[in-house]
Amino acid sequence: MIKIYNTLTGKLDPFVPVEEGKVSMYVCGPTVYNYIHVGNARPAIFFDTVRRWFEYSGYKVTYVQNFTDVDDKMIKRANEEHISLKEVADKYIAAYFEDTARINLKEEGMIRPKATENIKEMIEIVEELVQNGHAYVVDGDVYFRVKSYDEYGALSKKNTEDLLNGVRIDVNEQKEDPLDFALWKKAKEGEPSWESPWGKGRPGWHIECSAMSGRYLGKTFDIHGGGEDLIFPHHENEIAQSRCSVGGEFARYWMHNRYINIDGEKMSKSLGNFKLLRDILKHYDGNVLRLFILSSHYRKIVDFSDKELDQTKVALERIENALVTALEKAGSATAPEGDSLEELRGDLVSCKEKFKETMDEDFNTAQGLGVVFELIRSLNRASSVEKINAEGKEALEEAVNYIKTILEDVLGVTLKLKKEVSGDLTASLVELLIEVRNDARAKKDWAASDKIRDELDKLGVKLKDGKDKTVWTILK
Repeated sequence: MIKIYNTLTGKLDPFVPVEEGKVSMYVCGPTVYNYIHVGNARPAIFFDTVRRWFEYSGYKVTYVQNFTDVDDKMIKRANEEHISLKEVADKYIAAYFEDTARINLKEEGMIRPKATENIKEMIEIVEELVQNGHAYVVDGDVYFRVKSYDEYGALSKKNTEDLLNGVRIDVNEQKEDPLDFALWKKAKEGEPSWESPWGKGRPGWHIECSAMSGRYLGKTFDIHGGGEDLIFPHHENEIAQSRCSVGGEFARYWMHNRYINIDGEKMSKSLGNFKLLRDILKHYDGNVLRLFILSSHYRKIVDFSDKELDQTKVALERIENALVTALEKAGSATAPEGDSLEELRGDLVSCKEKFKETMDEDFNTAQGLGVVFELIRSLNRASSVEKINAEGKEALEEAVNYIKTILEDVLGVTLKLKKEVSGDLTASLVELLIEVRNDARAKKDWAASDKIRDELDKLGVKLKDGKDKTVWTILK
C-alpha cells in the first residue's frame, strides 16, 4: 500500500483514493513573469515522478498543474517590458515548456489551466463566500473573513493569535481583521481587469487555485502539492475559501517538497544566488539535473552545487556504462557450460521488492536509487563472468530492461545506451582505432598506444582497458 506524508495530519497516511483505481492531483505551477529557476524545477520533477509511480502501479492519474498569469509580479513585468499581460504570459510559458522539455516532464495527459481562463469560476466562488457570510465587500475589494472558519491554521499548524503576534501582516484599514485576505481586488489605473458583481477588478492569488482545482478535479480530490513555502498563507487560504464555498474536503492529502540550498545557503534573490534552470542546462544535461533532484528525499533540503552535479553526472555514466557492458555480454556467444547467473536473478527479484517498498513509503526516490545501484553492482559482476549460457543471457537482459524501465518510465531519466560519436568519427572508426592501439600495446609501443587513447579522449571517447577487451564510452 502506498503511504503519503500528509502535511495536514503530520504523519504517514495510507493512500485511499476518492475513486478506486484513480488518482486526482493538483500541483501549484509557476507565476509566469520570468524564466523558471531550479527551485521551480524541484516540484515539477518530483510530482511528475509521483504521477509516474502511480501510473506504474496501475492507477489512472488526472494531473493538473496551473500557470498563474495574472498577479502583481506579472503586471510589473508587463510594465517593465512595455508589453501586454498576455504577451508576458505567452513569452514565459513558451520558455517554461522549452526548459522543462529538457528535464523530461511527462506532458501527455497533463491539464495546464491558466488563471485568466478561469475568471468566471473564481467570481462564482467569491459570490458564494459573500452570500454565506465568509467574505465581505469594501469599495470594490472583497476579503475573506478568516475568523469565520474555525479550522484556519490546521495545515500550517498556526493559530490566529500566534499569527497576529508573530507574523508580519500588511496594515489595511479596509479589513475587518488584519488576517483577512483578498479574494477580489478593485481595478487600478493601467491594470488588467474583468467585470464582476463588485465592479471591475481582478482575482486575488489564492482564489485562482481553488477555482482551477475545483473545475478540473471537483470539490474533493486526492492530492494537492507544492513547495513548502506555499503552506502558509497560500495553501492555508485555499483550504479555507474552498471548504467555505463549494464544501467538500477539498484536498485529502497535502504534499510539500523542501527548498534548495545553493552552495550551502538557501536560494533567494536577496542573496544573489538565484539559479535559472536554463542557465544550469547550458552546462549540464537535463537528465543529470533530474537524477540529482531525485537523489534526495523530497522532504529534505537539497544542497545544490556544481560539485554535486558533477558527482551525479558520474553516477549516471556508471549506470549507462553498466547497461552497455551487460548488453554487450548478452550479445556475445553463449555456451551450454556457461554460467546461468542465478545470483543476478535473485538480486533482480530482491531489487524489485525493495524498490516498490521504498517508493510506496512516501515516494522515497533516494532510497530507491540506492536499491538500483545495488542491482547495478550485481550486474557488473555478472557481466564479468567469462562464459554465460542461454539462461545467463536472459538474466542479463531482464536486469537491463528492469533498470531501464525504472530509470526512464518511473524516474524520467533518459538513458544513452547507443554509442554515438559526433564530427567525423563513426563507431566503426573508433573500433578500428582500438584495434590499432591493441596492436601497438601487443608490440609494447606504449607511446603510440597512449597517443591514440589521448586523442580519442579529446574527441569525447573514453577507453577502459579490461582483462579481455577494451570498451569505450562517450564522454558527456
